[in-house]
Amino acid sequence: MQFPVYFHLGAWAIHPHPVFESLAYMVAFRLALRNFHQDSIATSQRTSILVGGMLGGLIGAKALVLLQHIDLLWSDRTAWALLLFQGKTVVGGLLGAIVGVEITKKYIGVKQSTGDAFVTPLIFGMMIGRVGCFLTGLTDRTYGTVTSLPWGVDFGDGLLRHPTPIYEILFLFVLFLLIKFRSRYKSRSGDMFKFYTIGYLSFRFLVDFIKPEFHPMLGVSAIQIACFLGIGYYYRSFGDFIKLARF
Repeated sequence: MQFPVYFHLGAWAIHPHPVFESLAYMVAFRLALRNFHQDSIATSQRTSILVGGMLGGLIGAKALVLLQHIDLLWSDRTAWALLLFQGKTVVGGLLGAIVGVEITKKYIGVKQSTGDAFVTPLIFGMMIGRVGCFLTGLTDRTYGTVTSLPWGVDFGDGLLRHPTPIYEILFLFVLFLLIKFRSRYKSRSGDMFKFYTIGYLSFRFLVDFIKPEFHPMLGVSAIQIACFLGIGYYYRSFGDFIKLARF
């Protein structure tokens, strides 16, 4: 397999990343609309929450990707500037969206949890998006470190690397199954979103140890620090998370 894996439509060669990124947004949005019809939040309030989450997600995704690659600021300013316009990170988008939603809820007076409706859209959107990351290869910068494991993938530099986008897809699928199974039992509103958030951030904190990223503080990256802070935000929910994990 040669990376990036282009899709050919006649004389056109279509890059995989925008294809799967667009598909991820479409599927996530469609699933979200379906879930919104099942909750008790007024349409006007839900719209405001969506806008707040989108703005927060955009800011968070941009800010964290720049911090993640801050080493480029003094070694390759052109690449760092390119990241400003094209780069983004899922963890930053997720945490930024959470902040944006919470600020919006406080402003419009919504006190109930609104996160459960986003769990399935986020999981499937991320899974589809990571397919695009995998097919893009080295330029996406989501690949893993060199490995001798038999499933290592050569993304184009002649080295067998951990296919970390595939690891994430598999993890998200298992997380989805756990959430679906646990949803059969009684839980409080918002518990499923906490389950998803703590689970995903914990996975990202661990998997980023096998990514060749800049690790400026105690051997961890900016994304891992953000994951740690995000988990800390839900520290009061650790007891609930443990209960949710019991089947």
